[in-house]
Amino acid sequence: MASCNPKGSKMKFCIIGVGRFGFQVATTLADNGMEVLAVDSSESIIASIRDKVTQAICMRVTDEDALRSIGVDEMDVVIVAMGENFAQSILVTALLKQNLKIPRVIARSVSQIHRDILRLIGADQVVLPEQEMGIRLADTLSLPFNALMRLTPSFAISYIKTPKKCIGKNSSAIQELFNVACIGKKIGDDIIPVSPEELISEEDTLVCAGKNADISRINKA
Repeated sequence: MASCNPKGSKMKFCIIGVGRFGFQVATTLADNGMEVLAVDSSESIIASIRDKVTQAICMRVTDEDALRSIGVDEMDVVIVAMGENFAQSILVTALLKQNLKIPRVIARSVSQIHRDILRLIGADQVVLPEQEMGIRLADTLSLPFNALMRLTPSFAISYIKTPKKCIGKNSSAIQELFNVACIGKKIGDDIIPVSPEELISEEDTLVCAGKNADISRINKA
């Protein structure tokens, strides 16, 4: 059975399928301090990632006994990162959920039909990287503000410059005037939280959350 991650210990992730998407997920998780097991059927791919993750193994990814032997059933999260091989991703996802009883399986999809089938067989989360990247690019090109993340079609988190009406006032003034919550401030490459009482200056770059229409009003202001 999958392990219960004790408080304070590193989470264990397994990435099955180390293409461009899987490679990026695996190496970023490792950079973030997680334990990462990368699995792929290509020896050259495994060789390219071996020094970047906790462990990298070349094997047939649809072999249940082999997956058990390398401890996949002890992972907190397994990410099925192959997408182009439609049948293989479905088989592996079903194997992980129904046979190995992995508590959380995240699967990559390349189409709406693929996504629906993955959900039907038990995937806890399905991602469509190409679709999500396309939406983000379109938002960058078309929205009248710098959207960090679109949570729904009408609600986003965005960078904004301090509105003139709010310079020298508490950050809560932004919500009172524009119905947008100020949740942080960009300092260099980092973002720090701000309290409602914190004074904001003309030079500040703020991180705000709200409806697209309300964030747009701030830029016009």
